Amino acid sequence: MLTDARILVTGPTGQVALPLTLALAADNDVIGIARFRDVAARSRLESAGVRCIETNLAAGEFGGVPDDVDYVLNLAVVKSNRWDIDLAANAEATGLLMARCRNAKAWLQCSSTGVYQPAGLDPRAETDSLGDNHRPIMETYSISKIAAETVARLGARQWNLPVTIARLNVPYGDNGGWPAFHLAMIEAGEAVPVHPDRPNRFNPIHESDIIRMVPRLLDVASVPATTVNWGGSQSVDLEEWCALVGELTGNEVTFVETEQTIGSVVIDTTKMHELVGATEIDWRDGMRRMVEAQRQR
Repeated sequence: MLTDARILVTGPTGQVALPLTLALAADNDVIGIARFRDVAARSRLESAGVRCIETNLAAGEFGGVPDDVDYVLNLAVVKSNRWDIDLAANAEATGLLMARCRNAKAWLQCSSTGVYQPAGLDPRAETDSLGDNHRPIMETYSISKIAAETVARLGARQWNLPVTIARLNVPYGDNGGWPAFHLAMIEAGEAVPVHPDRPNRFNPIHESDIIRMVPRLLDVASVPATTVNWGGSQSVDLEEWCALVGELTGNEVTFVETEQTIGSVVIDTTKMHELVGATEIDWRDGMRRMVEAQRQR
């Protein structure tokens, strides 16, 4: 783990960022920047020692944000489905903040495997074709993530700032995630939407593995930027994890086929294993932990 470092985290109240920020705050000087509309999440962060600074990333309003940080974890994402807002907040803001923190030791740009052209069950490697993967549910998401990656690559070269672009697959854990939405639907007796091109396969990664892998992702940052897939070492069908959730909660699971959802995004983990190692949480254990945590809320 990182220790005694000054770390800037964008979007620290988010599903992925919150547990990571809290874990880092135990042994580091952590600054979180966001609009902080979630008062309870801000209070939780501040209680853990995180310095919270209200900012407008899209506007480049960084007053009070230190520029002498060791690491930047760019985990913020805006999904308004408005092109002007989402390109500014996700892509332009990346460049504006990189310019301010250009002297950092490393920058982690959290991207998404939603940048890949849909390819069914064919595992996607980092060099494979990009595309508008998430258009059926979020019109601006994939394109703005691709734009943000491009800005991050430019920033690495422009300011000699070591960068890792990590394409995250399906993050989940005690703090929620896509499988947690499925849990809520199953408990409510609702059918879970699945793409007709079945099975719907992904590489879910538990938040514990995310926290554990971040220091190594920063270690492999480089100029030009390093791009790597980031997901669980096990590929799993959505239908499988929903079946397990149903078993754990004693609920019947039903599915409805629709093209208005995300189809399979399976990742090639070869480069990830070479650079940062394999994940440790078995997906079954992770889902059990998620169900227990969510049902205690």
